[in-house]
Amino acid sequence: MILLSAQRMPVAKIAEVTFTSADRVRDVIHNFNRDGFASLYPKYKGGRPETFTLPERREIKKIAKSTPTEHDLPFSTWSLSKLADFLVAEGVVDDISHEGLRVLLREEGVSFQKVKTWKASRDPDYAVKKARVEHLYAIADREVVPEPGEPGVVFCLDEFGPLNLQPHPGRQWAERGGRHKDAEREPRRRRRATYNRLHGVRHLFAAYDLATDRLYGHVKDTKTRTQFLTFCRYLRSLYPAGVRLAIVCDNFSPHLTTKRCRRVANWAEANNVEIAYTPTNSSWLNRIEAQFTALRYFALDGTDHASHREQASMIRRYIIWRNKHAADERLREIVNKANVA
Repeated sequence: MILLSAQRMPVAKIAEVTFTSADRVRDVIHNFNRDGFASLYPKYKGGRPETFTLPERREIKKIAKSTPTEHDLPFSTWSLSKLADFLVAEGVVDDISHEGLRVLLREEGVSFQKVKTWKASRDPDYAVKKARVEHLYAIADREVVPEPGEPGVVFCLDEFGPLNLQPHPGRQWAERGGRHKDAEREPRRRRRATYNRLHGVRHLFAAYDLATDRLYGHVKDTKTRTQFLTFCRYLRSLYPAGVRLAIVCDNFSPHLTTKRCRRVANWAEANNVEIAYTPTNSSWLNRIEAQFTALRYFALDGTDHASHREQASMIRRYIIWRNKHAADERLREIVNKANVA
């Protein structure tokens, strides 16, 4: 109607073309002249109105995420029936069906999950260390602007391993067995059974550059302070000396500066680097852990390498592939699911 009116078509003709009355056309045109494009949006919505208000939904979600023992109930976990009865008894809602409660929780992003183990940190400086690491992540994510003297590049560093020569569990495509199997099919590929491992272990020093979304890694025979500093020097060489770096790592002894050995602190001060330590028992704050989950999934699950050279080659080739396909959908899904910090 508005477009036809803009073309100077008479109201009567517009009503004829749009199969409506002339009064309706005049109302639309007058509303548009007064309110502009906002008048074209419908002021109504169909469907049944929401059964529960936003405060009620928030309270239901809060109670569902709590444990029954917090409310003096002799149950270890909520079932839909127990939760529904409790919500009605407490006056949160007048009535709610089990199916309606399940749908509401699903819409609120709450599902019935297995409880995982957790080791709480007893680090007296937990809050300070955690806040510093999260601030560095905010700088890397460009959520805050770094102040003068703060790092402009953030690495997450850790060791992956020990890497030993053993068959790793994994999945494979294979023909069905049981009643549906083909009598002439070839035997399925099996995992080799091992009783001794005589070839020693290796360790992967890896770092994740948050700014460029790139992974770096070196496989070493040992993971001593010397090897740690060697890898740090490599990371330092990736950027000009004037760019201040931050390296987030855990409290593994080779990463620390001690009274007897101040090599880490001296190197960091001399090379414009900040070493940011995660709190004790809080390695989940290190974002490289999620990258290790993807490394295990793509490069190690289901493998049985004959030598450390072959295994190290597999890891190096995966890192090259990962940096070229950082936007791979499956890779992003695994990393996002494993990422906590």
